[in-house]
Amino acid sequence: MISVIIPALNEEKTVGDVVKLALSSVGVTEVIVVDDKSLDATVATAKAAGAVVITSTKLGKGTSMKDGILYANNELIVFLDADIITYPENIISLLTAPLVKDTADFSKSFFSRQAGRVTELVAKPLLSILYPDFPSFWQPLSGMIAGKKSMFKKIHFEEGYGVDIGILIDMYQQGARIAEVNIGHIENRMQSLEQLGKMSREVAAVILKKSSHKGENNYETLEHIQLIREQMEFAIRESSRSLKKVAIFDMDNTLLRASFIHTAAEHFGFRKELIEIVTTQNNPFIRTKLIARLLKGRDFSELIRLADSIPVTDHTSEIIQLLRDNGFVVGIISDSYDCITNHLKNRFGFDFSLANELEFSKSVATGEVKIPSFFLSHEGSMCNHEYCKTHALTHICNRFSVPVSDTLAIGDSENDICIIKKAGIGVSFCSSNQLLDAVADFIVKEADFNLLTPVIE
Repeated sequence: MISVIIPALNEEKTVGDVVKLALSSVGVTEVIVVDDKSLDATVATAKAAGAVVITSTKLGKGTSMKDGILYANNELIVFLDADIITYPENIISLLTAPLVKDTADFSKSFFSRQAGRVTELVAKPLLSILYPDFPSFWQPLSGMIAGKKSMFKKIHFEEGYGVDIGILIDMYQQGARIAEVNIGHIENRMQSLEQLGKMSREVAAVILKKSSHKGENNYETLEHIQLIREQMEFAIRESSRSLKKVAIFDMDNTLLRASFIHTAAEHFGFRKELIEIVTTQNNPFIRTKLIARLLKGRDFSELIRLADSIPVTDHTSEIIQLLRDNGFVVGIISDSYDCITNHLKNRFGFDFSLANELEFSKSVATGEVKIPSFFLSHEGSMCNHEYCKTHALTHICNRFSVPVSDTLAIGDSENDICIIKKAGIGVSFCSSNQLLDAVADFIVKEADFNLLTPVIE
């Protein structure tokens, strides 16, 4: 009998299909979704599809995997990712076949796609140096795996991107018989440049940590490792050469055709309180804290549904694609809340989003908010404001190694004046603020992003 474990974090769109696929597989008697404290409908969707849902004891995929193993009732364990909808129908039988035949204690998948740069430039070279006898695997970082519960209980589960390579190394060091199984064609999400860099560091860190007990590292080995790191960094730089510019969108009354918080005020009935705060409180920190309290007790899902009820500006998807075609990294900077900007980021495929961090407990807003440091004045700031989107602009330019002169900022309100003025090209979009229009390089008065085309091309 087989237990299928699916770690999940905010995967409401795909987790149901993965659960149904697992339950329809021969030999599967339980499907366990380990929820990493999702803020969307992942839990409800997984339960509706027939899974048992448990909550991870600690944030992180490694802990979720360990918790799932401890909960599972069967000796044969299969791990699947929650965000893939192109699994072959027989993936469970493919992964477990070597275990059922007793030719392996652990099996991992490989599939038809070009091997990632982290695999080719970091994982494989490091393994070859530090583990000369290590078996050759097509995709050592693949996360679709199967194994015996008794073997999984002997190993340590790392957190972050290093968890998969950590499992493979531990299985090897435990003397497990390892099989690599072809599961056909899989389509998964492309990693952003930022994620690639983070992945390479975390994968390398786990490989080095696992090898530290060997006592064989010498100067020559360290030189090889340094060379590998340099090659990875070069590859990332080469990948980003075409991404030489950054485009930043405001959210309220720019991407969305209304303000989220004002829409919430009308919907939830705190319009009077909001007006009182906005008109009497000039300190941006206190104002932000007080407004967040008005959302206390609101469920995450109802905030997202409310955001989805607000119309978006015409041709949003088209303008994002046009910007990408012209070498832009595209994102959102807003003084609203990250739960909404991240939702829009995922909905439309933005590269990043920066906003205030609304706090939730069990998917319910606590009324507290964290103002991220990237909004605050710091050494290297372009303005003297204590709290400003322009500081976030500096943060993004540093992250992507893009000069401010190669940025495009689009906004509509008084809060956007500074960033519109400091950006390489500032666009006043459907604004009634005369000061914003005065500092903008380009003015658009109709709610249609296609009108930005002359600025981009």
